[in-house]
Amino acid sequence: MDAFSYLSVLISIVLGFGLTSLLTGFASMVRARGRLVMYWPLAAQMGLLFLVHVQVWWALFSLREIAHWSFPGFLVVLMQPVLLYLATAILTPDIPDGESLDLRQAYFREARWYFAALFLGILDSLAKSVVLTGRLQNRTDLVGHAAFICLCIAGFMSRSDLVHKTVAPLSLLVYAAYIALLFASLPG
Repeated sequence: MDAFSYLSVLISIVLGFGLTSLLTGFASMVRARGRLVMYWPLAAQMGLLFLVHVQVWWALFSLREIAHWSFPGFLVVLMQPVLLYLATAILTPDIPDGESLDLRQAYFREARWYFAALFLGILDSLAKSVVLTGRLQNRTDLVGHAAFICLCIAGFMSRSDLVHKTVAPLSLLVYAAYIALLFASLPG
């Protein structure tokens, strides 16, 4: 087994935990829908998290060409799925059995922590390139990172319903464009 195959197992497990948490939380929301006051930006952010999990796993394949791994290099790669898992665990609401829940209140209670975890994940993504290759990503990738940093800061700083109802669909749109431009196919 080569180093990448060995190291990617733990990264894939953490990503799997994040997806499991996200999908379980969504299924719980569907089952409890009669007891919930819905808030669509929460569902949109959960959709974004799904895309980010899948894209991070997809992009992991490009690391297979790294021949020499160091512990700091592995740690910076592992931290992105860890922070993504934390963002998911923070955002996905706990739905008590038999109780009603206002998802808007649940969302705003956790929004700052959620956006902080996403922000740190973006910074880790930038650090990953520097640690593994000694340079930052290409210009298109950096523009995507800058856009997400701005969206995270807006989500972190604002308690405005209008801001969050703008950030949620804009994040999905920007991330879909980011994936289309940079990750449409696996590297050869």
